[in-house]
Amino acid sequence: MSDHAPRSIEQYLSQLQHALANQDPAVIQDASYDAEEYLRAEVAQHPDKSEADVLEAIAVSYGAPDEVAEAYIATEATVQAALKPPEPTRHDTALGRFFAIYMQPQAYSALFYMLLALATGIIYFTVAITGMSVSLGLMILIIGVPFFLLFIATARVLALVEGRIVETCLGVRMPRRPSYLNSDLPFLERIKNMLVDARTWSTLLYQILMLPLGVFYFVVAVVSVTVPLALIASPIVGLLDDYGYIYIPGGVFLPLWTAPFQMLFGVILLTAALHLFKGIGKVHGHVAKSLLVMAPGKN
Repeated sequence: MSDHAPRSIEQYLSQLQHALANQDPAVIQDASYDAEEYLRAEVAQHPDKSEADVLEAIAVSYGAPDEVAEAYIATEATVQAALKPPEPTRHDTALGRFFAIYMQPQAYSALFYMLLALATGIIYFTVAITGMSVSLGLMILIIGVPFFLLFIATARVLALVEGRIVETCLGVRMPRRPSYLNSDLPFLERIKNMLVDARTWSTLLYQILMLPLGVFYFVVAVVSVTVPLALIASPIVGLLDDYGYIYIPGGVFLPLWTAPFQMLFGVILLTAALHLFKGIGKVHGHVAKSLLVMAPGKN
């Protein structure tokens, strides 16, 4: 082995993360998980060899850290190119850019996420608050420790699920692997690592915040869609009511001459709402990434 070849799993992962330093943190987390899982499995299968000797053999089969990094970068570029949505048509005028939002799928997927966030927010909030409360209550009993581990594992699984939803709906690259938990460590050491891991608490914070955010997103989405649609449909409904095709008890409609203005105002509001949905999606994607993605070099 060369002087710079890794002689431990920690050195291998450090070199791998260094080689991926300019990549998305989610990519680094996925690569680190895959590498650590493979390395520890190989070391466990060769108890008669030192960790350095196993890593020397792995450098030939699995690849050196820089080689693995290059493979991940190439694969990520291919996947992102395949998943990238078509470029929207460029418009020279402000009016064209304003109404071009109707041709951008990101606005509709963000709207879907905002509607879904109420349900997911309730689930995340319930799991986080119930898990923390029960864990604290059971800490004086022997069952409290395994319950806490189960609760944290569940929270991390939900974070991974949320990451897939965020990536699908909001287009933000999220991890496809969890952070690696070394099962070879002593039981108390694993608990300590969970407690000192900042991502444990940032994940719980995100899940607690998702309830108020989910309520806010749902209300904004529903109001921002129903009000413009009501303005657009109101003149048509009024005409149908006047001619007796339908009957709206207590319905009060504006004069017919205001119909073009109502409909135009409704279209403008709906267009602005789609821009709002897209903007909220971008902001929430960054929030999710900052709280759910493991920072490089952290475990």
